[in-house]
Amino acid sequence: MKKTSTRLADGRELIYYDLRDDSVRDAVDRRPLEPTVTTSEVRRDPLLGDAVAIASHRQGRTYHPPADECPLCPTEGDRLSEIPDSSYDVVVFENRFPSLAGDSGRCEVVCFTSEHTASFASLSEEQARLVLDAWTDRTSELSHLPSVEQVFCFENRGAEIGVTLQHPHGQIYAYPFTTPRTALMLRQVAAHKDATGGENLFDTVLEQELAGERVVLEGEHWVAFVPYAAHWPYEVHLYPKRRVPDLLALDEAARTDFPKVYLELLRRFDRIFGPDEPPTPYIAAWHQAPFGALEEFDGVQRDDFALHLELFTIRRTSGKLKFLAGSESGMNVFINDIRPEAAAERLREVASS
Repeated sequence: MKKTSTRLADGRELIYYDLRDDSVRDAVDRRPLEPTVTTSEVRRDPLLGDAVAIASHRQGRTYHPPADECPLCPTEGDRLSEIPDSSYDVVVFENRFPSLAGDSGRCEVVCFTSEHTASFASLSEEQARLVLDAWTDRTSELSHLPSVEQVFCFENRGAEIGVTLQHPHGQIYAYPFTTPRTALMLRQVAAHKDATGGENLFDTVLEQELAGERVVLEGEHWVAFVPYAAHWPYEVHLYPKRRVPDLLALDEAARTDFPKVYLELLRRFDRIFGPDEPPTPYIAAWHQAPFGALEEFDGVQRDDFALHLELFTIRRTSGKLKFLAGSESGMNVFINDIRPEAAAERLREVASS
């Protein structure tokens, strides 16, 4: 992998990740851009104790542009985009409309490929590995920023999810706090550790799932399963078999095995509802241990956390979405319309489709 860092016309950082070591990235951003102005701030809810990012400047962000005006495609002639070069393998750049900025963190965009009509599932294993390497590098770099406590790599895919740019891409959020979902996991890890005399909760869950009926697919170093208490109709968790706290700690064997397993999982997701259905909308979310202090979690260390990816779709059946209505949105109590065992069986069935 070759990494080349440059600056866009408004001063934002852009980084090319190339498969070839002889790639030259010297194209200049020719757009007449003014410096970005953001209004991001983080406020604490006094009743719940969680954080809310207030980012009113995002109302003006690009919204469903036509394909020939996509800002994530390479620059071509007089059609100028966020990527100055005429081609790329993987690109990461600072979001022009970030939810978090300055002392409140940082937001980046990850373009998986220059092909506008592609998807992550259509990438080659070599390309998918390059994305993994980019995620890992950005996790490392962002973790050293003084305001950053947790790094979150994720992909929103599909208009139903709320995606406003159809080009295959994901995002990276660098939070100045430990996110509420991660905090809940860490508290459960601490409670389990105390109740069992030191056992790791993630290890226990993984051992139980490996022995059960919800495993969807398994590689030499990774396993994908529908969790026992899945929140979403089709939800799969992907774990490395050797517990590590973050992407940085993955060994070469796990990195090599990842593209094959993950690409197969995404391709199965697209086949859940049949060959005539549009691509399945989904969210793919990497969960990594925070880089900040963990004193509030009763003796839990970073190494007690288990890196994993959670993949889920909001589509519950053909042509129907799972909406977060009263119980989910009002009380955070999910109601799943599909038994996790049935979802796992369906995802195994579509392997040969």
